Amino acid sequence: MPKIPSGDMGKAVPLDVVKADVAEDARKDRGSARLVHPAAAKKMADCSGAACPVRAPVLHDLTGDGKNELITAVDIDGRMSELRVYTVEDQQVKRVLSRRAVLEGVEVAAGHLAVREPTTNPTYVSVSDYVWDPDRRGMFLQQLSLDTCRAPERQGKPCPTEGT
Repeated sequence: MPKIPSGDMGKAVPLDVVKADVAEDARKDRGSARLVHPAAAKKMADCSGAACPVRAPVLHDLTGDGKNELITAVDIDGRMSELRVYTVEDQQVKRVLSRRAVLEGVEVAAGHLAVREPTTNPTYVSVSDYVWDPDRRGMFLQQLSLDTCRAPERQGKPCPTEGT
């Protein structure tokens, strides 16, 4: 993983970070798909620039240290992606979350990372809420819930806010 002397993830080249991370996972994984999907590893190894299957990076402070983390995803196929989140510790880029999923959306609010995924019932969306754990130095699942905003009776109406 690249070194970032300033400690500012905004100074990193996101594609270089993701390519280095995926290549290292592929080396460790040896095709088992435990750390990285083999198709993602091959696509990343064979790509350059805009031809890479990496989503546009987003910078957001998820650790509460006042510095931004890098949030991106590697698209595996037309459906699956690998969400990856990186921070800088002691000038070294470190991955703090990796999650393979069918991503419907990723949202950041109040330091939480909400990962939205479709379910087998089109009325519901699964929402996995990840938060920074300073003791374990990573993003960990805090809550798993179902969002019912797509229910037929809700069509054309805004989703209710919490507490209503």
